[in-house]
Amino acid sequence: MIIQRVVLNSRPGKNGVPVAENFRLEQSTIADTVQEGQVRVKTLYLSVDPYMRCRMNEDTGSDYLQPWQLSQVADGGGIGVVEESKHKNLAKGDFVTSFTWPWQTEAILDGDLLQKLVPQLVNGRLSYFLGAAGITGLTALLGVREKGHVAAGANQTMVVSGAAGACGSLAGQIGHLEGCSRVVGIAGTDEKCSILVQEMGFDAAINYKKGDVAKQLRELCPAGVDVYFDNVGGDISDTVISQMNQNSHIILCGQISQYNKDVPYPPPLPPDIEKIQKERNITRERFLVLNYMDKQEASVLQLCQWIQEGKLKVRETVVEGLANIGAAFQSMMNGGNIGKQIVSVSK
Repeated sequence: MIIQRVVLNSRPGKNGVPVAENFRLEQSTIADTVQEGQVRVKTLYLSVDPYMRCRMNEDTGSDYLQPWQLSQVADGGGIGVVEESKHKNLAKGDFVTSFTWPWQTEAILDGDLLQKLVPQLVNGRLSYFLGAAGITGLTALLGVREKGHVAAGANQTMVVSGAAGACGSLAGQIGHLEGCSRVVGIAGTDEKCSILVQEMGFDAAINYKKGDVAKQLRELCPAGVDVYFDNVGGDISDTVISQMNQNSHIILCGQISQYNKDVPYPPPLPPDIEKIQKERNITRERFLVLNYMDKQEASVLQLCQWIQEGKLKVRETVVEGLANIGAAFQSMMNGGNIGKQIVSVSK
């Protein structure tokens, strides 16, 4: 059977900025027959995420992320529909997902590695299982719960960097739902800041490309910062950390500003900021959602409930066509999208 797939065409280099041309669309084939325990699936949606930048390097810098190989099909979070099954628990027409879905139009996959989806949990919006009701939502919810130490009634202020991105836009809302009295987002355009406040319930938002971020933070967080959901690292994070309170907490989710640089993860703080962190007893621990998979089922159900109740607003940037996944990746790394970046492969 002839299919289309996307392979890694070239590496940008550890300090390089990814471009669409790092990926290549090509024709390939899959077997005509399905073996026992396997299913043939048609790909519906693929997820494009910042962590994938690390997978473009020969050495990902992580013990849990495998590098993509040159001229081999890329993979990541995906959703599809079963077209043929020889697996006892999956039938034709079932919707399924996987963290290691190949970037191709159709595939034959091991049924044991797939998770069956219930579309009704997300009001039929299947793509939400790659974002707000998937690994992105889990990262936001478990990050806040496990590393944020949010307590209802404690009058805590949360700041979220990369706040208009897939994880940040959810994290700020979850901060409110879990008990924060004030949530301030940091994003890169006036449009994003407006969406955060008017649509997603943030109390305020800062365009870091305009004005003095430190001054704006002091004005918008007069009682200091108790919880910082860090998606970006770099100068923005240094500015936030300098205004954090005693015994406050950093949720170390991502460091997108550092992904095109050859530095360890998590990147070390500048000496003056590290001194503040230690003197104020600010926690800054690496957070990996995969370490909390025992809480996955209950957490996904909580996220779905909030979505159904309208308490969790979801934004997606959807790009049509497998051929455009490289451009979608480039746009995401340049901060051009709002919310989750999704590629719609098949209708």
